[in-house]
Amino acid sequence: METLQKEVNGFKSQDIMDTVGAIQSNPEIAKFKFRARNKWITGGHNRSTIQDFYGGCVEDTSRTTPFVFDNSEPPILLGNNEGANPVEFILHGLAGCMTTTMMLHAAANGISVDCVESCLEGDLDVQGFLGLDDSIRNGYQKIKVVFNIKGDLTEEQKNKLISFAYKSPVFDIVTNKVPVTLSIQA
Repeated sequence: METLQKEVNGFKSQDIMDTVGAIQSNPEIAKFKFRARNKWITGGHNRSTIQDFYGGCVEDTSRTTPFVFDNSEPPILLGNNEGANPVEFILHGLAGCMTTTMMLHAAANGISVDCVESCLEGDLDVQGFLGLDDSIRNGYQKIKVVFNIKGDLTEEQKNKLISFAYKSPVFDIVTNKVPVTLSIQA
């Protein structure tokens, strides 16, 4: 029984087993709908709020206060630095998701880690976004991620941790096309 109460990397083994078991019994539990709402303020400044989502077959009500994120641009891109720009948020989302995914899978595999840090860098040429050169894509041309992983780990374990990062939903989103529909509310 002690093994089930064990905590690895901040995750309880029993919680992982219970979640996996519930999803195996009812795959509908695994279906989520996340939402964000955004409002333009002025210039390149806009604000997103994130609060409600659907998951585990119910609308979630655990968040009593929304998370608020200001999006802006640096002055060189005609903004006033009211917040990180959206492509920087993508790097934040990618780093956060890969790290959480890595640590959850490490815990499920009994791999204890002392520290994980990452540095992300995305190359973007704004000529595409500005419509100056149609041969240049609007978004990142490439993203480089460097992990610094510490703990009593073998090289094989560190490589296994990196393989877990590839399971990240945000890694999947940024490396594969996701259908996105645009419409105007009537």
